[in-house]
Amino acid sequence: MTVSASDNWIPTENGRLFARVWTPADSPVTGETIVLFHDSLGCVELWRDFPDQLARATGRRVVAYDRLGFGRSDPHPGLLSPSFISLEAATTVPLVLDSLGLGTIVPFGHSVGGGMAIATAARWPERCAAVITESAQSFIEDRTLAGIRAARAEFAQPGQMERLARYHGAKAPWVLNAWVETWLGPDFAHWNLDDDLRRLRRPALTIHGDRDEFGSLEQPERIVRETDGLARAVILDDCGHVPHREHASRVLDEVARFLDE
Repeated sequence: MTVSASDNWIPTENGRLFARVWTPADSPVTGETIVLFHDSLGCVELWRDFPDQLARATGRRVVAYDRLGFGRSDPHPGLLSPSFISLEAATTVPLVLDSLGLGTIVPFGHSVGGGMAIATAARWPERCAAVITESAQSFIEDRTLAGIRAARAEFAQPGQMERLARYHGAKAPWVLNAWVETWLGPDFAHWNLDDDLRRLRRPALTIHGDRDEFGSLEQPERIVRETDGLARAVILDDCGHVPHREHASRVLDEVARFLDE
């Protein structure tokens, strides 16, 4: 199967967003468009070849975009609000969908992007057929905070910020601080996804590694437990925080099976 990719720019009141669309070209596109939500340090480029592989495995169009302040999108004008996850679903997602002419979607989020995917499906049920999360946090736990503190210490080492700057350019310090300061801040200490999960009426697949350094298995268990609709967890053995890179074939198989069902 051949997959073509096209780049797009989406205007917002605070700056432009960068988005890329992968479209299967050898056969008619079937099903809903999969929209990818990146993690706290992520961007379109850091998905690497996964969106292309996802389009091939599912026969569906795949979209990924850089949130404001990340990747090729314009700089963020200030600090992240403690409600930035729900705000992304409420304000940015409709702009992305309308700008790209997308109808029904399947939001698919990695890490904090998983929270955004759930918030999107809970807020816009008429536009979402299902929701997929990978390594999503559903509440704040000690392992999450310990992992962030360890990452902060690692990025303080020589050369580490340059790695981040390859993908975010001059915005790299903001990207790191937005993650660390928001998640470790007192205003975020009691955050959880419970309200969104209880409003979720679409089928949900939550994928999680058994060695995820940013979240225990209580994270996917809580997603399944609190979701009012049909939800299923897939736990990957010997897997950390990035299943789509560490166990790509298994993730692609699970997602394709879930969407076919």
